[in-house]
Amino acid sequence: MAETPGGVRQRTTESRNSDRVTGPSLFAGWALELSGSLSILLGITGIARDTIFSAPRYTYRFDLTTWGWLHLVIGIALVAAGLGVLLGKSWSTGAGVALGAVSLVTQFMFIPYYPLWSISVMTLDLLAIWTLSRFSASHDR
Repeated sequence: MAETPGGVRQRTTESRNSDRVTGPSLFAGWALELSGSLSILLGITGIARDTIFSAPRYTYRFDLTTWGWLHLVIGIALVAAGLGVLLGKSWSTGAGVALGAVSLVTQFMFIPYYPLWSISVMTLDLLAIWTLSRFSASHDR
């Protein structure tokens, strides 16, 4: 804070900008938000129209409504973690890495049903995990 000649304290530009999340955390937060949003869309599709996907003779063959609910819950959690990263919350780095890993495994298991979508979301998850692991919130402030 800077003091003016009249004794009034003002916030400096430095202190105003220190509250913002920038750089790698901003990227990781948006990657988690996008991955979560795509998982939510996939989950809603799986719940509403479970005949849209098919994979014959697959080891991890669940009912597609179950897959839909899994993707929906994980997607909502990813969006929450991404929001936490974007807001600079201390818990969000660990939650983002953990949920990104869960999403990565879930998308890997879903590859036979919808390969291009799953690989795209897996890429977002990997980028978010790597960014959150490599750059903690303290490095980019």
